[in-house]
Amino acid sequence: MKTRSSIVSVLMLLITFTCIQLKAQNSKPMYRIAKIKVDASQLEQYTSALKEQMNAAIKLEPGVLSYNVVADKKDATQITILEVYASLEAYQSHILTTHFKKYKETVKDMVLSLELIDTELVARVHKEGY
Repeated sequence: MKTRSSIVSVLMLLITFTCIQLKAQNSKPMYRIAKIKVDASQLEQYTSALKEQMNAAIKLEPGVLSYNVVADKKDATQITILEVYASLEAYQSHILTTHFKKYKETVKDMVLSLELIDTELVARVHKEGY
């Protein structure tokens, strides 16, 4: 009886450990690049709406980890955003939020093109505190 109980306990531990590992693998950070072409006559309004959405997401959503937004120096209407989410689930939750839906509705006539590129992190190096 003791041996059977021990085997069951070990099996339960293995199952639990495997489930935890699978969950950890499925919840790896998600890195996405968004390449956006904005109507030049609406660039200021677009930038304002984008900043409002990003600030709300960072403040309200623990799964939204960071946004880095850059504009091409030769063409400020070419916007590139590196978005980092805690997981795919965090991203899926993010696009259902009120502030994201408001952003999409606000900018729908400002954005001339949008390309979303899912990426894998190859390396990350940064100075401490940055």
